[in-house]
Amino acid sequence: MSVSCTEAGQRPGSRWVALAALYLAMFMNILDVSVVNLALPSIQANVGASDTELEWVLVVYVLTFAAGLLPFGRFGDVLGRKRLFLWGVAGFTASSLMCGLAPDIQTLIGARGLQGLCGAMMVPQVLAIVHVLFTGEEKGRAMGLFGAVSALGAVAGPLVGGVLVSADLFGLGWRPIFLINLPIGLVSIVGALRFLPELQVDRRLTPDWTGTALFAAAVLALVFPLVEGRQFGWPLWCYGLIGLGCVFGGLFYGQQRHRYKRAQPQLLPIPLTRDAVFVCGVLFIALFFSAMAGMFFMLAIFLQAGQGHTPLVAGLLLAPHPVGVILASTLTGRLGTRWLNGRIVISCLIVLCGLVALRATVSAQLAEAFFLVSLLAVGLGVGTGIPALFQLVLSRVSGSDAGAGSGVLQAFQQIGMALGIAIQGQIFFGGLGASWKEGAFPEAAAVTLIYPVGVLAGLLAVAWVVWWRFRRTPDN
Repeated sequence: MSVSCTEAGQRPGSRWVALAALYLAMFMNILDVSVVNLALPSIQANVGASDTELEWVLVVYVLTFAAGLLPFGRFGDVLGRKRLFLWGVAGFTASSLMCGLAPDIQTLIGARGLQGLCGAMMVPQVLAIVHVLFTGEEKGRAMGLFGAVSALGAVAGPLVGGVLVSADLFGLGWRPIFLINLPIGLVSIVGALRFLPELQVDRRLTPDWTGTALFAAAVLALVFPLVEGRQFGWPLWCYGLIGLGCVFGGLFYGQQRHRYKRAQPQLLPIPLTRDAVFVCGVLFIALFFSAMAGMFFMLAIFLQAGQGHTPLVAGLLLAPHPVGVILASTLTGRLGTRWLNGRIVISCLIVLCGLVALRATVSAQLAEAFFLVSLLAVGLGVGTGIPALFQLVLSRVSGSDAGAGSGVLQAFQQIGMALGIAIQGQIFFGGLGASWKEGAFPEAAAVTLIYPVGVLAGLLAVAWVVWWRFRRTPDN
């Protein structure tokens, strides 16, 4: 399915205005995720939350967001992507207001769960709409902007959070970090209503409620112990939940195959699971983000608890990474769909070099200039590879399945992030021990960085083999 400007009754340039409305909502979501971390101490002091309740402010969002991505991605195909996007943005904006006005920690946790669901409703529609609204080199530029906007949200989060919490505007303390979403969400809604065309819906598709329940149960059972396992000391029930999640996943896949054989619409289109490029690409993305998300989770603690930096200074020290992502994704976006596999190989090589340099810097406690340059290199590599990876995976998805394909991709991205945080958190805190002595931080960080270095080395080998095998094919 594709949508031309003529069909939509719009001028060609209005698609880019519509894209701005889409990416503004995505920016709001990424900003909200990254801004909350810096406000947690202020939230705890203001509402008297326990450590466990405070952790749930983060955990409940991850759980509801990850569980909702694939179902809402498919519901966009069924009910209309523009409609689901608008519902998601409106819900996200309203739940942000609920977070900002929450009188106690229980209300805040509930509002954050609703935020996650609304984020899952709107985020898959963004890539799905881009996939059908743009073609050729224009799609490449749009995907390049996707990486830049994502990185910009990651940059702005720590900086905006540090400024707003420190400023204590009107005596509101931490609350403006949520209330800032109100004007952003409203502008996105107005822009989408005015410029986003009505995209055709496949009327043959119907919601798969059984599949939705099985998928949500699988994701919740897998992600919950990954996020909370370290907090509880990895008791036996955590491993039992992971096993149960695998059982639910198997039941979900079997139910989807059954619907496919009966020619019924699937939440997860079975032909996609038989496409080696799509499956391998999704797994590649999951591993890639497990390395990146876990690393930045560790570095945020290392810089503040280990090096004594304030949240704002820590955010500034981490800023070269998203700056590099913005630069590289903007420049490589001009290549469109050309040399996707080659760009992925180059990306993995640059990221690996940056990670090796970062590990040497942390281990030897070199000057912060080396730290900044290393993170810049990692960012340049990520910005080179992620748009190409997303384009390569989504190129295997038909227009009618764009929402489902986008949902699968982003669901596995979230699962990979949770896995990376769990693994690297376990390594890092295990290296620190119970005392958290200042001198133990560099060694613990250096040991933890072995995981992302190893993952990227493996991904580089896979990407190089694929590129070498298909190097003579067009646009490789």
